[in-house]
Amino acid sequence: MARETMAQRKTAGRVMHEFKHGELRSGRSGKGGTVKSRKQAIAIALKEAGESKYESPKKNRRNLARSKRKEATGRTSQQEREGRSRVGAGGRRASTRATGGKNAKSTTRHTPKQRAA
Repeated sequence: MARETMAQRKTAGRVMHEFKHGELRSGRSGKGGTVKSRKQAIAIALKEAGESKYESPKKNRRNLARSKRKEATGRTSQQEREGRSRVGAGGRRASTRATGGKNAKSTTRHTPKQRAA
């Protein structure tokens, strides 16, 4: 299986966080009740992250896109319960070398594609 992307890892991490806090629900629109089994939580996490080996690549891409849409609009259980509009940090730290901040030893390097944009 291919290596998972950062977006997939974040989504799977968010789902497991919901499981740990008793927020993960099964079934369509969460009508199936709270998930108690760790194995079931992992299965849901892989499906939402688009990493399932039982789905086609097209279906996996669709599942990840659906999850990202849900996260972007604040409709995950974690966001609703914690009163947040989005998941994760508020962006990159301004002082890192990668962003060319005050701790940078040199200017940020861009690929030709990035320079053209």
